[in-house]
Amino acid sequence: MRKSRFFCSAIVLCGLLFLLAVAEPSPARVMAAAELKSGGAQGAPQRPSPSETPVPGLPKSERVEPKSGQTEQYTLSEDRYEKAVAYSRAGYALYFVSYFLSFAVLLLFLRFGVAAKFRDFAERVTGRRWLQGFIFVPLLILASDIFDLPVRLYWHALSLRYEQSVQHWGSWFWDWTKEELVGTFFAMILALILFAVIRRSPRRWWLYFWFASLPIFLGIIFINPLVIDPLFHKFEPLDKEYPQMVVDIEKLTSKAGVPIPRDRIFLMHASEKSNEINAYVTGVGASKRVVIWDTTLQKMSKDEALFILGHELGHYVLGHIWKGFVFGAIALLCALYMIFWGLHWMLDRWGRDWQIYGLEDWASLAAFLLLLQLIMFFASPLVNGITRIQEHAADVYGLEVIHGIVPNSEEVAAHSFQILGEVDLEDPNPPAFIRFWLYSHPPVAERLIFAHSYDPWSKGESPKYVKAH
Repeated sequence: MRKSRFFCSAIVLCGLLFLLAVAEPSPARVMAAAELKSGGAQGAPQRPSPSETPVPGLPKSERVEPKSGQTEQYTLSEDRYEKAVAYSRAGYALYFVSYFLSFAVLLLFLRFGVAAKFRDFAERVTGRRWLQGFIFVPLLILASDIFDLPVRLYWHALSLRYEQSVQHWGSWFWDWTKEELVGTFFAMILALILFAVIRRSPRRWWLYFWFASLPIFLGIIFINPLVIDPLFHKFEPLDKEYPQMVVDIEKLTSKAGVPIPRDRIFLMHASEKSNEINAYVTGVGASKRVVIWDTTLQKMSKDEALFILGHELGHYVLGHIWKGFVFGAIALLCALYMIFWGLHWMLDRWGRDWQIYGLEDWASLAAFLLLLQLIMFFASPLVNGITRIQEHAADVYGLEVIHGIVPNSEEVAAHSFQILGEVDLEDPNPPAFIRFWLYSHPPVAERLIFAHSYDPWSKGESPKYVKAH
């Protein structure tokens, strides 16, 4: 469902939540947005009769090609509709349960002195302060993530039940173990730096830690596609299995005026673990790349996959990764300043009860993480609101860049959203509050309607991003 909570906490607050929302779907089942062609109000998807033939998941050779005027609204068969609603709503509930559980666990660790006991154990093992961090930080993170594990297990069980995942339990537990190891490694580095600057400057540590952490987070963004992602999935150049697709993609990049080298376009073998479809852009500098899942190419036509890649090309061309990093850096500075004041208030009020003797005490890390979780939770609507704007911009770019290359491009794009919704069990009509709080993409029903109606060329208007040469 999610990566290790504290690994995500550190990276997300620094802007990687923003970047991950650009690159990947969120675990709470959040997808797409736009305006209706007629009137601007969202229309709920139609509920067809059980006799309607669903199209998702057909073998590639049997893929139903879109027909002109066919895909004007997001429609699901009765069975698929019920599954999409049930699966999505379960994801929403688990999202909030998981956050509530993390708050409660950290608060209980503080209230009953568990964090202090972990500190005492680390101090008994070694008198060297930096070595104490290598003991205390993994203990705190592993103990907290163990309490979150039942939620993760239940989410994977649901994914198997609703046929979104095909990953067997042994593989899943191995992935969870790798997430814990990777998350703990980065958490230890950040914690050692944090407490070093706290000891040197108790009043300005928030600023110095911000300066010190930015290159680390930038490094994480750089190495993520090179080192971390391959720990969980197999990647290879797209032209190894789909050379013609790469040729077609080069037509898009040539039209965009920003060619992406062939060796920057990758195929991810997602089908070994998942039935879902997706693509994303990730990395910076020499590690920047576009990735498409093999499930996308198996379950979509070539033209539909080109639109998906056009959307990801939009993220690439419009600079959403570097903009996300800048946004994240500003957010991190603000968050650290709030944590600075919040920690002083909390420790002045409850520090003695929690057996925490000051900011430099290792046990104060639990209070730091508690405040970090609170800030992340309440910042989610703002972060997701910004990512929805960028996802919509990427949709517009994808529509514009395939126009003139893909026949009937608006219908192709709309049909790709139909397939995306059917295969990934996207919520046909998410509650307004859930859209506001959780959705990093506009709802798929809105994306489909926008794609079907977006046609500035027939109106004599200029495209927004991809200008005619």
